[in-house]
Amino acid sequence: MRRLGPSLRDAWRLAGPYWRSEERGRALLLLAAVVGLNLSLVGMNVLISYWSREFFNSMQERDEAAFFGLLLWGRRETESGPMPGFVYIAAVYIAVAVYALYLQQALQIRWRRWLTREYLDGWLADRAYYRIALADAGTDNPDQRIAEDLRMYVDETLDLGLGLMRSVVTLFSFILVLWGLSGPLDVFGVTVPGYMVWVALLYAAAGTWLTHLIGRRLIGLNFDRQRAEADFRYALVRLRDNVEGVALHAGEADEKRGLLDRFGVLVGNWWGIMVATKRLTIFTSAYGQAAIVFPYLVAAPRYFSGAIPLGGLTQTATAFSQVQGALSWFVDRYSSIAEWRATVQRLTGFRDAVDAARAAAAGGDGPRAVPTDAPELALEGVTLALPDGRVLLEDADARIAPGEAVLITGTSGSGKSTLFRAVAGIWPFGRGRVRLPADARALFLPQRPYLPLGTLRRALCYPVDAAGVPDEAVRAALRDAGLGHLEPRLDEEDAWDRRLSGGEQQRVALARALLLKPDWLFLDEATASLDPDAEAAFYTLLRERLPGATMVSIAHRPAVARYHGRALRLRDRRLAEAQA
Repeated sequence: MRRLGPSLRDAWRLAGPYWRSEERGRALLLLAAVVGLNLSLVGMNVLISYWSREFFNSMQERDEAAFFGLLLWGRRETESGPMPGFVYIAAVYIAVAVYALYLQQALQIRWRRWLTREYLDGWLADRAYYRIALADAGTDNPDQRIAEDLRMYVDETLDLGLGLMRSVVTLFSFILVLWGLSGPLDVFGVTVPGYMVWVALLYAAAGTWLTHLIGRRLIGLNFDRQRAEADFRYALVRLRDNVEGVALHAGEADEKRGLLDRFGVLVGNWWGIMVATKRLTIFTSAYGQAAIVFPYLVAAPRYFSGAIPLGGLTQTATAFSQVQGALSWFVDRYSSIAEWRATVQRLTGFRDAVDAARAAAAGGDGPRAVPTDAPELALEGVTLALPDGRVLLEDADARIAPGEAVLITGTSGSGKSTLFRAVAGIWPFGRGRVRLPADARALFLPQRPYLPLGTLRRALCYPVDAAGVPDEAVRAALRDAGLGHLEPRLDEEDAWDRRLSGGEQQRVALARALLLKPDWLFLDEATASLDPDAEAAFYTLLRERLPGATMVSIAHRPAVARYHGRALRLRDRRLAEAQA
């Protein structure tokens, strides 16, 4: 397959770290067991070919005792040595096949578990997930790559690798049998020894070449299919997560159009796969059907000449089929190889994007958040830009002392929220330094608080482990935030970001601040969904319960200013003092 070499190198880039990891001992032991059992299956197939020869010879000779002995649990001395009955052979074969599959599945889940942890670690480290999402770094649907592509990669790599190994071992095991059985053939006065071996080689080579010519379009189509499936699934999830917004806008018709457009791309890709698969299946089916009778056809002259008995004919046909099948592994698994290659491309592309994002973070792209021993927050020459290069803030310098309450104002789109992202150390576009006390505990409350999956208790305590927070403290914070009616549901799992109103979600954020008691609290329109009285109670409670905390707020309502002693205004790409 053209350019298969780079795919193999990429596959080893994905696989190599696992086989060098802390799990390599058990992984190699499992792999050795799986390989050994698969090789045993090949050996069993060789044994069955000899059993088959003796069995059919006993039928030709009308030897009833030998027939039933070989069929059941007897034992017969043959030219190849003692031959057990089929019952024993079948019992051992079943046991070996079952444990070969069982241990392979054990290796699959261990390998997938390790890869999933590694990919999650890389994606979440240095906030690579955030940089990738902002830059649209060509890594569509990272959830699909971690959940689905990793599973497919592990399963297909083991299936294809073990299948190739079995084919190679089968080839060398049966080619010796076939060489001895086929004998010489005179072709235009030239004696060709082991002629059936050469026929099998030519048959498989022709089939492999034609298969690649017919099926090579499947590689690109499978790559596009995985992306189209993930895009459609993401659109459905997004609709599910925004049902209220769609319902309020009566946007069902537009949503349906969007979903059907995405599904149309999927259907178009699927038709392409169907056409390519149809052409490939026509050839491979014809190839496989011909392979059933072809060995009998080429071995028949020796049988009818009396050179070999019926058992010899069946063993010759079996050996030919095994050799031809081993050589035709590429033909039989072409579709799987194409899908595997597409999976490898998607995973390596995702990994490269993660590595690039982490390298950019380590290289200091964007404003750098630097811990300092000083007690104040300092902006030093901070410039903020958008991904398209447009500058929002240029060479800003500012100081915020501990314990201050500072309001940041400015028109919509001027960069206020982006400034908070820079303070948090997550904004990758721009330059400058943001110095925050090294031991400071900071908490950011955006307009739409993040509520993780799970219980309401987990949402209140996020991001700390809820198990470490006293139950009474959680309940008190919930009551203080005006959500006492939810106490009975603290340990109930629900989609809380959809179950609670916007105002209730902001109250959850307030309760979170009361629980975590940060030294620095950053509020980005954190009361926008509350009425004026609730907003006043919100800020009053924060000042009472967190008297030593520094509070920095972004807000458009003039009433918020009364809870702050100082104001900074962002206008014309400058950050300057303003009237609070």
